[in-house]
Amino acid sequence: MEFTSEQRFDDGVLERGFTLGDVPGILWTPGSAPAPLILLGHPGGLSKMYPRLSARARHAAAEGYAAATIELPGSGDRPRSPATDEARADLRRALAAGETVTDDIVDRLVLPLVDKAVPEWRVTLDALLALPEIGGPVGFAGGVIAIAVRLAVVEPRIAAAVLFAGSFVPRATFDEARQVTIPLQVLLQWDDEGNDRQMALDLFDAFGTKEKTLHANMGGHTGVPQFEGDEGNRFFARHLR
Repeated sequence: MEFTSEQRFDDGVLERGFTLGDVPGILWTPGSAPAPLILLGHPGGLSKMYPRLSARARHAAAEGYAAATIELPGSGDRPRSPATDEARADLRRALAAGETVTDDIVDRLVLPLVDKAVPEWRVTLDALLALPEIGGPVGFAGGVIAIAVRLAVVEPRIAAAVLFAGSFVPRATFDEARQVTIPLQVLLQWDDEGNDRQMALDLFDAFGTKEKTLHANMGGHTGVPQFEGDEGNRFFARHLR
């Protein structure tokens, strides 16, 4: 891990950009150390997502958590995948035409992303936990839900997760969801224009964990109430402290 930039905010939070191989990322740490770690997922495009990610990270840091994120494969300045671009174009055409988004489109778009992103998250976690300012345990919040589900299954260092039900879900993810045993809090925007509400509810039902909570709020994809940030911190306080 090579740190490439650094700035400290007025609230004492230290933000550092880093690269790990060819994967760029950002680490936010509070003034106290060592701190439990929350991995911040997002749908890709780190520069575009930065304002929201920074706000989430600093909100978590105010409660004593470190936070980190990385760019997804094929997003931002990372090399594009022609197959993924084709699947994304097929998705947009189907949505524009008011057609059903087929399982084939979702699989071609999401499954290769999961296969590439999850190992990168795990390597990043190795590097982060080696830093003296990170003490663990680890939570995961947000992002492409299929990535989060895979991580919850294969990564034993993740103790709890806050998931965002706002992306297309391959059928294979339902099988993985049944293997999830960590505590979950799932956010669902009831009127999300790009989300299949029933599929989100079915996925929540499929999770195998004995501790899962669904927070459903009215509004579209970007209308998550600000108080859900506080709810997420309280959830992590129960499981990362």
